[in-house]
Amino acid sequence: MERIYFDNAATTALDPVVLDAMLPYMTEKFGNPSSIYSYGRETRLGIENARKSVAKILNAHPGEIFFTSGGTESSNTAINAAVKDLGCKHIISSPIEHHATLHTVEHLHHHDGIGLSFVKILPSGHVDMDHLRQLLEEAGQKCLVTLMHANNEIGNLIDIHAVGTLCKEFDAIFHSDTVQTVGHYPFDLRNTPVHFITAAGHKFHGPKGVGILYINENVKISPFIQGGSQERNMRAGTENLYGIIGFAKALELATEQHEEHKAYIDGLRKYMAAELEKNIPGVMFNGDLHGRSLYTVLNVSFPKSEKSEMILFNLDINGICASGGSACTSGANAGSHVIRAINSNPNQIAVRFSFSKNNTKEEVDTVITKLKELI
Repeated sequence: MERIYFDNAATTALDPVVLDAMLPYMTEKFGNPSSIYSYGRETRLGIENARKSVAKILNAHPGEIFFTSGGTESSNTAINAAVKDLGCKHIISSPIEHHATLHTVEHLHHHDGIGLSFVKILPSGHVDMDHLRQLLEEAGQKCLVTLMHANNEIGNLIDIHAVGTLCKEFDAIFHSDTVQTVGHYPFDLRNTPVHFITAAGHKFHGPKGVGILYINENVKISPFIQGGSQERNMRAGTENLYGIIGFAKALELATEQHEEHKAYIDGLRKYMAAELEKNIPGVMFNGDLHGRSLYTVLNVSFPKSEKSEMILFNLDINGICASGGSACTSGANAGSHVIRAINSNPNQIAVRFSFSKNNTKEEVDTVITKLKELI
C-alpha cells in the first residue's frame, strides 16, 4: 500500500541533496571540531561556513546564530535566559503556543514565581493585539513576550513586526518560536525587532535533532548547557557536525526554491479545502484559511459522529498520515490545546493536514475519496 504523507508540519522527509551534503561528514570528515590538527580544522570550517550561510539567508550576523538540538532546546534557552540574565519578571505568552514554550513558561511561573499572563486569542485564531498592549501596560515589570510566528496546528501567522514594535515601546524582550516558518518564509532579521528566534532542520527537509537559536547581538545571555566552550561558549557539547551541515544545506535549498514551492503547496492546500467543502457536508476550517496563514497547514473540523471519531485511526489503516493536533501530543490523544482555545465545539473533530513539495494533487483526490467513504 502506497502511503500518503500529509503530516509535514510534524516532520518532513530528508531531501536527498541534503543527505549527500551530510555524508562526507559521517565518513572521512569525522574530526572533532575542537581539535587543532587538520581533521578538526576541516570540520570546524564546515560548521563556520554553515553558520555564515544560515546568517546570510536570515540577514543576521554569523555571531548571532547558535546551533542547538532543535526548536525545543532553542526556546527553552531563550525563555530561561530572558528571566535569569535579562531581568524579565513577567512573561506574556498565548494559550496556543507549542508545549516547548508553554511548559517552560509555566515551569518558571510555578517554580520561580515569575508572573505569567496569556494574551486573548480571537475566534479567527489570531492574537488580540489590543489585549497584548493592555497586558504590557499593566505588567509594571520588565516583560518577556513569547509568541510563535506561525501556529503549528492551525497555521495562523502573527505580524512579527507589529508585535516586535509593541515590545520595543514597552522595553520588553521578544522571543518568537519561528519553527514553522524558518525554511518556509524569507526573514530579514537585521530589520525585524526581535531578540530571539528558533528553527528546526526537520521542518524543511533537513535532518532531525538540529536547530538554531538566533540571539540578537545587543542581548547578552549565559549558556543553558554547561561544560565546554563550543558555540562561542554558548552551548557546551561536541557539535552535531553532520546535522549542522544538513541544516544549512536544507535552508539554502528551501530559500532558492521558496517562491515556486510556496505557490505549489498553497495550491494543494486551497484545492483540498475546496474539495472538502464540495464533498463533505458540514466541514469547517480552523484558523484563518484565507487570511494570514501558513501555506503548509490545513486544519479541518469534521462534524462529530461515530465514524468521524475514529477518523485518524481509519486514515492510518488506509495508509494516510495526518494528525489530530501536534505530533508532540499524539498517542494518548487528549485533544488539542490549540483547538480548545479557539473552537471549543464538542461536536467537531479536528484533523490537521500539512503539505510539502513532495505531495501531489492525485494524493489529495485519493484522500478526499477515502474521507467520503469513512465519514
